[in-house]
Amino acid sequence: MTDCTHPSFAAARADQAQRLGEAIETVTRTVAERARAGLLSRPGPIFVAIGASHAAACAPVWVLRSRGIHAWRLSAGDLPLPFPRSDHPVVGVSQSGRSAETLAVLESVPREQRYAVVNTNPSPIADIAATVIDTGNIPDSYASTIGYTGAVAALGILAEAWAGGTVDAGWHEVPAAFLTAEAELTEQITALGPMFAEACSADFVGAGPSVGSAEAAALLFREVARLPAAGMGTRQYLHGSMESAGDGVHVLFGDTREREVAATLSRAGHRVVLVTSSPVAAARNLAVVQIPSRPPAQRVIFEALVMQILAAAVAGVRAVEIEEFVFHNSDTKVPASAWTADDAASLERAALDGTQPASDPAAAGTAPG
Repeated sequence: MTDCTHPSFAAARADQAQRLGEAIETVTRTVAERARAGLLSRPGPIFVAIGASHAAACAPVWVLRSRGIHAWRLSAGDLPLPFPRSDHPVVGVSQSGRSAETLAVLESVPREQRYAVVNTNPSPIADIAATVIDTGNIPDSYASTIGYTGAVAALGILAEAWAGGTVDAGWHEVPAAFLTAEAELTEQITALGPMFAEACSADFVGAGPSVGSAEAAALLFREVARLPAAGMGTRQYLHGSMESAGDGVHVLFGDTREREVAATLSRAGHRVVLVTSSPVAAARNLAVVQIPSRPPAQRVIFEALVMQILAAAVAGVRAVEIEEFVFHNSDTKVPASAWTADDAASLERAALDGTQPASDPAAAGTAPG
């Protein structure tokens, strides 16, 4: 199945640095407005999302917890509804604004607690939220590129500004640094594609904020290269998962324990890619991609860049057409065109009285996007 409503993977990546800059400027202004209105002074947020959007919320939760603010990210598809009441705002994260699972969670909480971080606005999720932050309706590829990096930036800026925090001035440098890194690293990363030619699987491993990068990379490789892949945290990997190392490729994100794990795996004869901001020498079975040293919420954008380049290279080596998706799941997105104010009101009444609305737009989805 080929999707014709989105720019191609290559086209979306071509102007990603420029679009990322636009998103950062848009979000910075919006977040400042929300902060002045007192909307970011509440208890720490609960991010609910699914797919790549769930991965995008990892680094922001790390940033908030590092600041002493309780925050969580939850998979929207794995929660009993209605969502339990609390004083914490629930932030629905959805690049399309149409993820059925995230919409269902938001509709079950009081409207004043509904926050949304989306790319597309208006959209069903933006429409039912009381507080919305959008990245500017940037056209994104079917397997997300700028939609993902834009969401990471938006959530990172939001996390830094929450509860009177200061947004790092370095965000405005990210687009230029991204463009430079892309120019310097593309040839090197593309040359790693053949490592995956005969691989039966891929492990993606990262620590702390980079757990989200591992998760997003695994999803991207499943979508773009159709390679079975798993993403997990470094400490989880050490607690048994590493034992199945075999005919796959192991990609690690990090500067500390990940360097040791990379060395251990490569010495044992396993193919390894280490994505790090530290200077590390390549070795037999070990390729090293050095990215710029940035704060956690910004660093993961550069990790995403590496994975986008690598996924495209691997798809080419394995003769997989990036734009071709195999499966169409009709219940993952609500249709934007069918969404109306009456639908929103119906969902809100249903959330309050515990009934199913007579016409539930979440029951009729469209292809992922």
